Amino acid sequence: MLFSSAIFLFLYLPTFLVIYYIIPRDWRNAFLFFASLFFYAWGETLVVLILLLSAFINFFAGRLIEQGQRKTGLLLSLIGSLSLLVYYKYANFLFNSLKSIAKLLMIPGADEINLAEIALPIGISFYTFQGISYTLDIYWGHIRANRNFLDYGTYVAMFPHQIAGPIVRYADIAPELTKRTVTIEKFGSGAERFIIGLAKKILIANTFAGVADVIFSAPTTSYSTATAWLGIVFYALQIYYDFSGYSDMAIGLGKMLGFDFKENFNYPYIAHSVQDFWRRWHISLSSWFRDYLYIPLGGNRRSRVRVYGNLLLVFFITGLWHGASWNFIVWGLYHGLFLLIERAGLSKRLLRVWPPVAHVYTLLVVLVGWVFFRIDNLSDAINYLQKMIGVGPVVTVEAFAPSYFMNIETVVILLLGILLATPIYNRFHQWWMRRAPYFPARLVSDSLYTVGLLALFVTTIMYLAADTYNPFIYFRF
Repeated sequence: MLFSSAIFLFLYLPTFLVIYYIIPRDWRNAFLFFASLFFYAWGETLVVLILLLSAFINFFAGRLIEQGQRKTGLLLSLIGSLSLLVYYKYANFLFNSLKSIAKLLMIPGADEINLAEIALPIGISFYTFQGISYTLDIYWGHIRANRNFLDYGTYVAMFPHQIAGPIVRYADIAPELTKRTVTIEKFGSGAERFIIGLAKKILIANTFAGVADVIFSAPTTSYSTATAWLGIVFYALQIYYDFSGYSDMAIGLGKMLGFDFKENFNYPYIAHSVQDFWRRWHISLSSWFRDYLYIPLGGNRRSRVRVYGNLLLVFFITGLWHGASWNFIVWGLYHGLFLLIERAGLSKRLLRVWPPVAHVYTLLVVLVGWVFFRIDNLSDAINYLQKMIGVGPVVTVEAFAPSYFMNIETVVILLLGILLATPIYNRFHQWWMRRAPYFPARLVSDSLYTVGLLALFVTTIMYLAADTYNPFIYFRF
């Protein structure tokens, strides 16, 4: 069930909220837990049991650690959680890679061995990381283990953030699991954030997806270098509005239930270096790898060679976390390589150059990287990169010139997408709040904003009803 689906917006969410607020407060965690299980079971059926098994393993492991069996509990958590992740997410990839090597070495019978396709449970990457961070925090003495499985299960299964993040740490919401309050202002703020996220997803990301999918599906002989650049720019904007829109919806839903999830994006496309980009993109994942992998490996305290090796390892795993494919691994190592170059001295030069130069450098690195992220296999990705630099197969019949995609709607959404990917609107809003802090100017502006938000929601629903094309990039990560 997607947040941007009609059944969620008009049936599941209203029903859930009504029941959530009419039942006694002491029942709300239980209701949220079972309603979340129903949310996952919708379309996934028994695969939801994997989530429950992961939750049981880490809950029990946390209790073992607190009772003094520290290493046993930690090993149980790591082996149990990672075994489930490896089996359900990477078994097919590992098997096919080994089979390819066996065929390359002409090992007899390699062609005849097959492995049935294993279904990927939704959200498994997210709840695996949440479970591991929970037990590691107990092991390091940062938090106490939860004694109530229903409360812990609510943290793991909570539907607002579980399918596509952000990655929520137990330590951040532990107080709200036992006691939380929702004021009218907080509920309204959550609804506002949800509507904005939904609009980003439906109005902007889906428009970019329509263009990007056509270009990336077409043979490279049917479009020019300019169209190839248009395709990757549209994809870069699609994935940003797709994922940040989902994070907005998750944060908004959290507020409506009384939880405060941390921000997951901070205008990543205005970054002035790759390092800065990763401080702004998927913040919850970057900080997870920093705190639970990079720092335990030694962080910046080791020798230069060791630090570089740690960075490459972290970005190798970052790529692999995004998908069981060599393309994702190349994408992760590609970003890791630029971080090494920046750490070796480029970052100091970037601070001294004219800021737009650093910004263009970062955008180029990120755009080229998105090619590996978007295209399923390495050879096609390399063909696309060749097209971007003007080499490779000659265009026979240019079926997809840039003008083919640039109608009024696309141009307006493109301009809006670029504008809102910067903090310009946010700064204008802050400026306006300083200029009109008191009644009646404040009343007028707030009223206009509320009407505009309602119009935005209605427009989004009209788009949703008129178009069944509604992909979600991060849905199965």
